[in-house]
Amino acid sequence: MTNEQNTNQTGTAYAFFNCNASKEQIEEEIPTIRNLVQTPSELELSLTDNFKLKDFTDCKLKSIVQDAKKAGIKYLMTAKYPNATNKRAADEVAGVINQAYQSPLYQAGEPFSGAIVYKEMENYIFRE
Repeated sequence: MTNEQNTNQTGTAYAFFNCNASKEQIEEEIPTIRNLVQTPSELELSLTDNFKLKDFTDCKLKSIVQDAKKAGIKYLMTAKYPNATNKRAADEVAGVINQAYQSPLYQAGEPFSGAIVYKEMENYIFRE
């Protein structure tokens, strides 16, 4: 059974991104963003601005986290979507991040830097 067919799992995806807004400002804006992009109510989002390598057990994901930290990425948003694939979780968090860029969290013309990753089989995929 492939990852796409297995929906008895919780899909998980990670969004690494930069934003000049504070963690508190982002968290305040998330309900509005979720409403605008109509994310499923089951989708759980958690935001951290202090992610550490020791918090991750998967070696491949640790490498991605290390690269993000080296690149100066400030925030990590983790999406967990019950009864969905990792790809679906990635699609949902991508919608949230894309809408966040259109929100007051970003100034006009402010560049966006970040990436969304999810695991498919044994590899991590970067969602464009």
